[in-house]
Amino acid sequence: MRIVFMGTPDFAVPSLRRLLDDGYEIAGVFTQPDKPKGRGYKLAPPPVKELALQHQLPIFQPEKMKDGTASGILQELAPELIVVVAFGRLLPKEILELPRYGCVNVHGSLLPKYRGAAPVQWSVLNGDQTAGVTTMYMAEGLDTGDMILSRSVEVGPDETSGELYARLADLGADALSETVRLIAKGEAPRTPQDDTASCYAPMLTKELARIDFTKSAAEVLNLVRGMNPWPVAHTLLGGKLLKVYRARIVDGSGAPGCVVDSHRLIVACGSGTVELLEIQAEGSKRMPAADYLRGHSVAAGSFLGE
Repeated sequence: MRIVFMGTPDFAVPSLRRLLDDGYEIAGVFTQPDKPKGRGYKLAPPPVKELALQHQLPIFQPEKMKDGTASGILQELAPELIVVVAFGRLLPKEILELPRYGCVNVHGSLLPKYRGAAPVQWSVLNGDQTAGVTTMYMAEGLDTGDMILSRSVEVGPDETSGELYARLADLGADALSETVRLIAKGEAPRTPQDDTASCYAPMLTKELARIDFTKSAAEVLNLVRGMNPWPVAHTLLGGKLLKVYRARIVDGSGAPGCVVDSHRLIVACGSGTVELLEIQAEGSKRMPAADYLRGHSVAAGSFLGE
């Protein structure tokens, strides 16, 4: 089968690799333009482009998908199937209708739950115990197409969104491999989504990552897990930024935001208490909270936050 692959971040890399391993002809790879990265702001290729370069695949990085340029390229490539995994762009109708077998997408949630840009992160933020991936036929709406396959996993109680993201990327590649095989045989199921059961998973922002200690300890823990590795949950310590990468729920009580132990960074919440385990103080490196406390005194009774 002749396939065009569209994807950009790390999440999409296992899927492209699996298609190559399965022996499909990859007619071209579409990915977003290179972006400035690091302190020097040098242009860096997306992870999918790096893999495509390794395999000497034709690479296309259009600024837009709706101005006719991408459509013209795709007509020349003549794919039988377009596979989209975390591409980050909506496809217009003329592209969706171009391939013989249509366009399929690997989405990082158990649809119809968590349509949108950050499904993996929101499953952790909301404390879900189960997450997964869904392959689907693409439609003009946002993640609204008919479902093909779903695969689920249990979410670990301390698992971060970054850790779950990596697991689901591999699971998505497995589901995609089976999906393409079923499509080629004409045996792929097609299940409409229940729109009444859908919810939206918007992109994360730094503002969303601010810790509100008036919330429960479970909610604070889920925020820390869900915002790791980006944009990272944060609060203020002595009026300076404090990023929190890891935490756990412990016994204790006190006013929300109050440090209740001078030897460990244990902070009271609206209900329950959390211990901050891995942090990064402003102007410092990321480190275990225990290491930070060896060189900095945080008195019991002091408060985190504004």
